Amino acid sequence: MSQMHSHVDMLAPVEDVGGAAQPLLQVKGLTKHFPVRGELFGARKTVRAVDNVSFSIAKGETVGIVGESGCGKSTTARLLMHLMKRDSGEIIYDGMQVGRALSLRELRRGMQMVFQDSYASLNPRLTIEESIAFGPKVHGMADAAARALARELLGKVGLRPENFANRYPHEISGGQRQRVNIARALALSPRLVILDEAVSALDKSVEAQVLNLLADLKREFGLTYLFISHDLNVVRYISDRVLVMYLGEVVELGPVDKVWDAPAHPYTRALLAAMPSSDPDKRTEVPPISGDPPNPIDPPPGCRFHTRCPFAEPLCAKATPQLTTLDSTGHQAACYMAIPGSGHSRAPAREEEAA
Repeated sequence: MSQMHSHVDMLAPVEDVGGAAQPLLQVKGLTKHFPVRGELFGARKTVRAVDNVSFSIAKGETVGIVGESGCGKSTTARLLMHLMKRDSGEIIYDGMQVGRALSLRELRRGMQMVFQDSYASLNPRLTIEESIAFGPKVHGMADAAARALARELLGKVGLRPENFANRYPHEISGGQRQRVNIARALALSPRLVILDEAVSALDKSVEAQVLNLLADLKREFGLTYLFISHDLNVVRYISDRVLVMYLGEVVELGPVDKVWDAPAHPYTRALLAAMPSSDPDKRTEVPPISGDPPNPIDPPPGCRFHTRCPFAEPLCAKATPQLTTLDSTGHQAACYMAIPGSGHSRAPAREEEAA
């Protein structure tokens, strides 16, 4: 990675410790509940924002997280970046447990985040150049080298340094500000970049430019992305694998083409059916999901989707289905209809039963 910047001193990239086969990020049982004071006698209740979420991201991969607003996508990102404290669960970065083998300072070098609000992410009193140079200077880089790096990175994200380095955030457009935030994230030579709704506030034409930029930067810098969005078209365009969340839980996970072509969870099918189509013959006549998401303070027992699912059976309300691997591609779903021999009338038979 050091050869990326020929004439600028980069911060030494975070070393690849575990080898190519080691996942860059492993998340095990990540949980975050927020306490809420109830009306009756001050009883305490909890919002189950993220509930026992587990997944991994391979080196050089882009994993997309999708789901309705309030499903726990952004909370998951903030827990990974340690912007809020998790209740339980392990975060392992390149084989090193965060908090034990790996300090928070080292983690923040190796993992950076780009937020949805491009303006709130930048200090209005710093010029663009100063904003990008700030992180490297905190990590010990000399001022002149940090400024030179900032100008080089501005060029990498398609902004001419001579035009943009000395401007302030309010003097540039939303799309340009998001490019600055991407440059700022890259200034510490991270290996993993978390993009939390990073293009959702942009116009469609600008969004396409930023997505293409992200793809180019990924190739050039050997990056790994965790891409969070409610826009399924964007997730399909940029992701290798996709993770579907509903009410704080992972309900489906798999290669993006597999999940699109053969969605195994009824919630995923409903999300895909609700995607807007530009074809007038494919207008959505019937709403694909009925009802509103249940209250996350008191989620329904069993499968959390059963209150809105057209295929729900008594089994679905009794016990929570576990994420089960369905095939050799790593496609997983937490739905009794997809789990062989689960007892659901639509479930496939177990292989030994079929034989």
